[in-house]
Amino acid sequence: MLVERADGVVTCTLNRPEKKNALNGEMWSGLIDLFEAVATNPGDRVLVITGAGDGFCSGADLGDGGTAEASAGAGGALAGMRRVGQAALGLHQLAKPTIAAVNGVAAGAGCNLALGCDLIIASERARFSEIFSKRGLVVDFGGSWVLPRLVGMHRAKELVFLADVIDATEAERIGLVNRVVAHDQLETTVKEIATRLANMAPLALAASKRLLDQSFAVSMAEALDAENTAQALMSTTNDTREAILAFLERREPRFTGS
Repeated sequence: MLVERADGVVTCTLNRPEKKNALNGEMWSGLIDLFEAVATNPGDRVLVITGAGDGFCSGADLGDGGTAEASAGAGGALAGMRRVGQAALGLHQLAKPTIAAVNGVAAGAGCNLALGCDLIIASERARFSEIFSKRGLVVDFGGSWVLPRLVGMHRAKELVFLADVIDATEAERIGLVNRVVAHDQLETTVKEIATRLANMAPLALAASKRLLDQSFAVSMAEALDAENTAQALMSTTNDTREAILAFLERREPRFTGS
């Protein structure tokens, strides 16, 4: 894994191009540590995840510790999968915006790593597959939770049961990704979006992300109550005062996250 930081944007590049960036045990631990570091560093405002070479992530490397202690029997396999789950939950609970820049194949856990991000920008060369059933496995890395929320239950079952590979155009058509761009424009497009997000009010973005993420689990009345509380808190922040002042002075606001 290569991690770079610039102007509030953290870019994580999965760096095993010879394996289509398949995740081994060391990389699972690296993702867990990265998500925690980004969560606790106030200077990190946006996380971008991409892959080296011509692939995003082909999933867990089943031949190199991709499921950790699987060779130790059911107990060891469960311990290994709990580490995978810890990584998935770390990404989901990260209060800061996350972007998947999908430059090639995203399969299995790699597909769900992309789907777990807040925004998915795909190259025209991107391909997606919930490949698990062809390996005699079940969907993991949060796919059973994320996928139906993105494309609906029946479409999710089709993708998981048949394990077909779909191209970027189809992924956009069914709502799996936010947008598809020319391959040579992927990096520029993601950088523009990440920079915009990094310059926004981080407290407000985090609160809005939390409201949206919990929306399927609450009633309308509960959602409104949560909105009211969050909005009241935002109105007391320095960032909101700065936004109002910037509007009156006809300039761009400078948000500090306070």
